[in-house]
Amino acid sequence: MYRKNTWWPFILKETRHILRDKRTMLILFGMPVVMMLIFGFAITTDVKNVRTVVVTSQMDLLTQSAVERLSASEYFNITHTVATPQQAERLVRHQKADMAVVFGSNFASRHTGIQFIVDGADPNMAQLWTTYATNVIANSHGGMLNSKMMYNPQMRSAYNFVPAILGMLLMLVCAMMTSISIVREKERGTMEVLLVSPVHPLTIIVAKAVPYLVLAFAILTTILLMARYVLHVPLAGSIVWTYIVSTIYIILALSLGLLISNIAKTQLMALLLSAMVLLVPIVMLSGMMFPVESMPDVLQYISAVVPPRYYIQAMRKLMIMGVDIGNVFREIVILSAMALFFLAVALKKFNKRLE
Repeated sequence: MYRKNTWWPFILKETRHILRDKRTMLILFGMPVVMMLIFGFAITTDVKNVRTVVVTSQMDLLTQSAVERLSASEYFNITHTVATPQQAERLVRHQKADMAVVFGSNFASRHTGIQFIVDGADPNMAQLWTTYATNVIANSHGGMLNSKMMYNPQMRSAYNFVPAILGMLLMLVCAMMTSISIVREKERGTMEVLLVSPVHPLTIIVAKAVPYLVLAFAILTTILLMARYVLHVPLAGSIVWTYIVSTIYIILALSLGLLISNIAKTQLMALLLSAMVLLVPIVMLSGMMFPVESMPDVLQYISAVVPPRYYIQAMRKLMIMGVDIGNVFREIVILSAMALFFLAVALKKFNKRLE
């Protein structure tokens, strides 16, 4: 009974404070919805309606079939048909086309002799256009190149972004909001009042973190529901294990928030530390936007200590690939070890500050 009476007043106090701040609530629940819509529909690497020029010296049956498949696909929009590669290159240079497909005179007889002239200003998209066009043309004459895209046959970028958004939002909400909450008490001078109360100081800190734990689960559920019913991203794996792995990650994020609160003296400093320590590494080094394997060796070593990297990997395996828990055992072990480490360091520094 004593434990219940000491926990609940602090939990209810922090909960009322969160609910009273309408702007924070709007950000916390509006940000996941907005980011899901932006990354799901606006910021996309899906290939659609690529303005394409066809270059062919003779329109035999096989060449015509390949051109028709290009035109019928949702990926390419045939805007011009010209006779020479020079004409096609001129159209690409003048921004009237994105790519040109040049069919050689021996295409029908040897199934070879294809050249792509691509606007390479965005090399990633240029590579995607070439890959898509190669597969469409190859399938037009019996499958000289028969490929199968597992887990994401439509090659939709939402499959990649949803786990990444989960990793970013849970880390920012738990770590940033927890650190700001504790620093706010220090700024107002109320933390010292709480610490001299009969309740153990760590009880106060844990009680302050509980509302953000519940909030993180609400955000997690919101993102999963939007992923399934708005973006139509399949949740192929176990929902139970998705929540278990997320719980470990949330505890890790709360520990980082406690650690930042011990260092920061003001809310502004807490925000700046969170941005430098959390936001930049999450976006740049976690594999959210760029594959870790494509980074220089030095950055790959640095990314090895970025927690969202392992959470995003685990979520992609569980949600998209539908693997069993044994295939994410490595990620679970690393996240658990990081959570214990950051929690131990944060609590040790907090105890020293009390002394």
